[in-house]
Amino acid sequence: MSGIKFEPGQIVATPGALEAFRASGDDPLAYLTRHIAGDWGDVDADDRKENELSREHGWRILSSYRMNNGTRFWIITEADRSSTCILLPEEY
Repeated sequence: MSGIKFEPGQIVATPGALEAFRASGDDPLAYLTRHIAGDWGDVDADDRKENELSREHGWRILSSYRMNNGTRFWIITEADRSSTCILLPEEY
């Protein structure tokens, strides 16, 4: 997918996610680009459908990805599109 499907607002990341990216060598911007382009990553069909509805109706959007070393993380955009947070699931 390409193109911005929604505005992410202020982009933040938790300390745990930042450390995980440092350890993996992955670039968080690559995943953020996927998120705002509507590539929700490792979510099931129901969650994909929910994200599409959320995008259209202004609800919260959640994507799930894995870094190259297998570390799982989420990217969550708030319903009001004021911010997007990159975090580890255990930090939620």
